[in-house]
Amino acid sequence: MGAPLGWGINISREWMFGMTKIDIINRVAERTGLPKQDAETAIETIISLIKGTLGKDEQVILRRFGSFQTRVKNPRMGRNPKTGEEAEISARTVVRFKAGKHFKQAVNGELPISEVIE
Repeated sequence: MGAPLGWGINISREWMFGMTKIDIINRVAERTGLPKQDAETAIETIISLIKGTLGKDEQVILRRFGSFQTRVKNPRMGRNPKTGEEAEISARTVVRFKAGKHFKQAVNGELPISEVIE
């Protein structure tokens, strides 16, 4: 269902904002028959496990989906866009996601819909 935006145009919330965590929780509850509270607990647990594993500098691999890993970016010189003044950007750890082959194929429409949904 979309929200009317005048001129007879309906735009869905997902189209405007993308899919949010609550949207995922709702879909998990619908597809599995779990109560929303249990679906939320499951999603929160998965997110917590991924964060904890990455926090220990370990890789998370989800077959047919992709992998998450951390990478340390070295300090470097940057420029303040407002003033043009040079400033050092400190070293930091970033998370990198690499999409798996199956995930890429699903996004590019190269798989039958039955393989994507199931």
